[in-house]
Amino acid sequence: MILAYVNSVFSLGVSRVSKRIEDYALIGDMQTAALVGRDGSIDWLCLPHFDSPACLSALLGDEQNGNWSLRPTHPEAKVVRRRYRHETLILETDWETPEGAIRVIDFMPPRGSAPHVVRIVEGLRGSVPVETAVRLRFDYGNVVPWIHRTGNEIVGVAGPDSVWLSSPVEFEGHNFVHDAEFTVAPRQKTPFVMTWHPSHVEESAHLDAEKALNQTEKFWRGWVEQCNYEGDYRDAVVRSLITLKALTYGPTGGIVAAPTTSLPEDIGGVRNWDYRYCWLRDATITLEALIRSGFSTEAYAWREWLVRAVAGEPQHMQIMYGVRGERRLAEWEADWLPGYENSRPVRIGNAAVGQYQLDVYGEVMDVLHLALRSGLHSGEHVWGLQRSLVNYLEWCWDSPDEGLWEVRGPRQHFVHSKVMAWVAADRAVRMVEEFGKEGPVERWRALRDTIHAEVCEYGYDSARNTFTQYYGSKELDAALLLIPEVGFLPYDDPRVIGTVEAVRDDLMIDGFVMRYRTDRDDVADKLPGHEGAFLACSFWLANALLSIGREKEARELFDRLLALRNDVGLLAEEWDAKEGRQIGNFPQAFSHVPLVTTALNLSRHDGQRRAEYAPYSAPIAGSGEEAAPTTRP
Repeated sequence: MILAYVNSVFSLGVSRVSKRIEDYALIGDMQTAALVGRDGSIDWLCLPHFDSPACLSALLGDEQNGNWSLRPTHPEAKVVRRRYRHETLILETDWETPEGAIRVIDFMPPRGSAPHVVRIVEGLRGSVPVETAVRLRFDYGNVVPWIHRTGNEIVGVAGPDSVWLSSPVEFEGHNFVHDAEFTVAPRQKTPFVMTWHPSHVEESAHLDAEKALNQTEKFWRGWVEQCNYEGDYRDAVVRSLITLKALTYGPTGGIVAAPTTSLPEDIGGVRNWDYRYCWLRDATITLEALIRSGFSTEAYAWREWLVRAVAGEPQHMQIMYGVRGERRLAEWEADWLPGYENSRPVRIGNAAVGQYQLDVYGEVMDVLHLALRSGLHSGEHVWGLQRSLVNYLEWCWDSPDEGLWEVRGPRQHFVHSKVMAWVAADRAVRMVEEFGKEGPVERWRALRDTIHAEVCEYGYDSARNTFTQYYGSKELDAALLLIPEVGFLPYDDPRVIGTVEAVRDDLMIDGFVMRYRTDRDDVADKLPGHEGAFLACSFWLANALLSIGREKEARELFDRLLALRNDVGLLAEEWDAKEGRQIGNFPQAFSHVPLVTTALNLSRHDGQRRAEYAPYSAPIAGSGEEAAPTTRP
């Protein structure tokens, strides 16, 4: 039977999804991912890739925008435990009901010929009635597919997409939903397999759910065996590394910032962005975390993705790319979606791709230098690319930019951007000095000295003993914590210590760190509303405190950060201390990567840190020894 679905479905009255962001868990296959709520509903799934249109979009609206629920029928059923099967990405949710208990096992097998979402209901005790309902909505909830049956499968088709659902349970279609009820006895297992195919492919790739479960567990256990960290924070580190692996696009090695779009930084506000792309700002810390944890294969793949993505003329280098290296990531608004807790607009694509951010040149040079120091060698064509980047930087470094945080206000001379321009010149010099590369090293040394002198002159507030967000500003920026990490100044420099203390005193909110203040007149991004504490910045502060000798304070902050993880160890981008909840896109690679590096530094398991090479030596401003800075208006 064929059921024609029409868009009038969206006029039906339904209850809004009210789950908190931390109520979700992640499953994925290294090409896409899904979010599974504590209530047994999959509310977000993009097929076939991270950046594809979602076919389950209730996360950004309600169930009529697409979801797949699976839970006991009894209204008093409750989740008593939810966890990942030991050091895997296999989610297990245990339900208790008056009739007995069941376990729901959710996972996505590592990608073969097609993506699969597998759900297995396992009876633990008693005979438990279970209900499931599937609402397929392609194109981010905008397109209701035609549904037909093929043997034991139901198939939803619209445009280029088709989704096949296979199960021994018989579904019935009504009210634009396919649902079913069944009973599970002890030790009985009832599987469901959802598969995506291009709509012109007529037959589904059949999957044995139990066999796929065993293979998936074997894959993750084998992968985790590479981890060389055995310190006090192993559970948190391994979970973060698994999350990072899940956010990796397997065919290319690119790592998305998050698998979601438009989860708000300010509930009900406009700070909603699409994070399903790969940012260069993440490059060095990601590579460092992978290398220091023993995952050289992933580190190599990430480095190779980076080199391919940025290849071309240096003036055309972008701050982000698609998972396959795409450059066109045009931003538009899905105006039919009400947004997470009415946070509009829902954005698809990211207009920040067209911004000018000076720091990316330093990030690329830094990660390629780190790769060489770590034994990830590359061909001379990569050095040719690096030379062209530094040569371009010589005449563009003194221009204002949008900065690390992609502000949508006027361009400024952001201090972090200038520091990273210095990093680019410094790494070019080190490539010559340490690896014998050929290049105009004296010219690059002069460039390095000039940038350093200017930053210390115009980006440093001697009255308060702190660097500032941008030249002439009185505001601070958590990115200033990275000044010693990249070797611009040593950790024991009074200016560094003063900056760490100033960031701690001015940017901490309820024990965690904001990127910058959004509650003052001098706001760089010029956007309405506020945002929460930025978790990556909080990890940076813990790392900085450790490095200036305040280990007790660093550990206390790190332990508070670990306590913010949800029940399965995941972090979003930010923390709303007022509401006591996670906010922003989820789970966020930029939160999990500094968790790993800070844990490694606290444990000192490998005896060294990336920034322990000799930092650039520069006199304290005002000593009369500093180089003459560039004149600024």
